[in-house]
Amino acid sequence: MKASSQTTAPGKRGDDKWPQITRSTGLAGMYTILHSAKLMKNAGLFMDLLATYRKHGWQLRGVLLQPATRSELDAEDTELLQDIVVREAEVDALWFSRPSHQNREAWELRLLAQTPYALFETFEPDETEEERDDVKREMEARMRDYAANK
Repeated sequence: MKASSQTTAPGKRGDDKWPQITRSTGLAGMYTILHSAKLMKNAGLFMDLLATYRKHGWQLRGVLLQPATRSELDAEDTELLQDIVVREAEVDALWFSRPSHQNREAWELRLLAQTPYALFETFEPDETEEERDDVKREMEARMRDYAANK
């Protein structure tokens, strides 16, 4: 099936470049272009979030990735996820931590998406790793629920 010259991208009405790309590449080519743009978006977004959080004293502690996103990031930059604990998940998110007031430790789970959404928790110094892990699993469940319903 051939794409018509009337095709426009969402939010790009009146942009006459989009129909030219569609006509010259066909539907299969459009998929490749959009897939490549998404790939660059995920890798670029990952790097942007990492830089922003580091600027504010946060340390990347782990990454939750869907298998498709993991493949995309690995294809974009094979060293991007090097030395980072990556777990397969139903949602793409980044775990950050930093010291907080009164010897507490702050943890934030940030959704890997253009929409800024994060869950935040502080832990007391006397909390066990098991207690912390329970809270973090609850945060991950809340993040999955949010991502599934957005």
